[in-house]
Amino acid sequence: MSWIDDKSYAELARVREAREAGVYPYFRPFESGGLRTSVGGHGFVNFSSNDYLGLTSHPRVKEAAHAAVDRYACGLSSSRVQATTVAHVELEARLAKFFGFERALITTTGYQAMVATVMTLADRDTTLALDNLSHACILDGTFLAAGTPGRAPELRFFNHNSARSLERVLKSRERKNALVLVEGIYSLDGDKGQLREIVEVCERHGAALVVDDAHGSGTLGVHGRGVLEDLGLEGRAPVVVSTFSKVFGGIGGIILGATDVVEFIQHTARSFVFSATLPVPIVAAAATVLSMLEEDGPALVAELHDKARYMRENLTARGFDLGASDTHIMPVMVKDERKALVLHHLLYERGLHMVPITYPGVKAGEERLRVNITRGHTREELDHALEVLTELGTMAEIRFRA
Repeated sequence: MSWIDDKSYAELARVREAREAGVYPYFRPFESGGLRTSVGGHGFVNFSSNDYLGLTSHPRVKEAAHAAVDRYACGLSSSRVQATTVAHVELEARLAKFFGFERALITTTGYQAMVATVMTLADRDTTLALDNLSHACILDGTFLAAGTPGRAPELRFFNHNSARSLERVLKSRERKNALVLVEGIYSLDGDKGQLREIVEVCERHGAALVVDDAHGSGTLGVHGRGVLEDLGLEGRAPVVVSTFSKVFGGIGGIILGATDVVEFIQHTARSFVFSATLPVPIVAAAATVLSMLEEDGPALVAELHDKARYMRENLTARGFDLGASDTHIMPVMVKDERKALVLHHLLYERGLHMVPITYPGVKAGEERLRVNITRGHTREELDHALEVLTELGTMAEIRFRA
């Protein structure tokens, strides 16, 4: 036994307590993929999935992945520097065209894509300005850049979605360049980034804007091109980072920008150059989902929005507090860790999977259930979720009427 054993045991006290109470909610071993699955033979509908268009299990997607296994096997056993395929290059060209950028780069995870972007673009001449609710990938890329010898950019935070707070940061920055990092949809709160005002502030102060649009790609805008299309801001954010792990049905990252910027990241980012290539079956699956967006994007996105609107209107009518959410991501605010864990367990027993988000994912006192609405959910499943949530919410006294 060493100090690391003692430290680990002490830090796991909350986990042990939840397990002993029978309400530990994480790392359940799913027995199949898709929105309807089971654990230990217990079936449930998943309302914490990011498969927003319900295409992950589509036959076309699976068939494309199977064909890629036959041609390329499961992996390429090296990094993109020496293991790039025609499939990677073709999908990058299609992604750039679809999202309206000169160049796209595929990485092995979305997390890696953001870390690569920040680590490459930030140096001693840069002030990094972050929304204070930034995702972990933005934070970690920033902290890695700040701790890299010889680079050490200035790090500043601004108030969530506040263009006024950002302007104060940019006016008082100490470095000549500024890189502003925001999200299209904030995944724990379900609110869109206030990008119109933020873009204007960035343009006034000569700051470059990076938008993490992981949850907006495929879900926002008439064609599913993301938050920039949704807000009419195409061409006004130099870099967009996204992912294949939501709408595109797999795993992987996307970096979109001008050719020189993307190739700079491609040739410089350690997290990209020294990581294994994204397996071609995943590339093939993502390419098939992109084809479906190109063919039927407006209809797919509209159906998602219709179902999200139905659920939001009914949840709010029943008195549930959804925080600042204005998208398909709807946090049901519980504001108590024990209640959130117990409610998750009771919902799970009734065939509904709604993962609790607790500290440190959110601040203590802001605990919530993650309720993600997808195009793949049926109206009957939405109605069942509403009835069970209403019953259990009343029992637990978690509803907060305005």
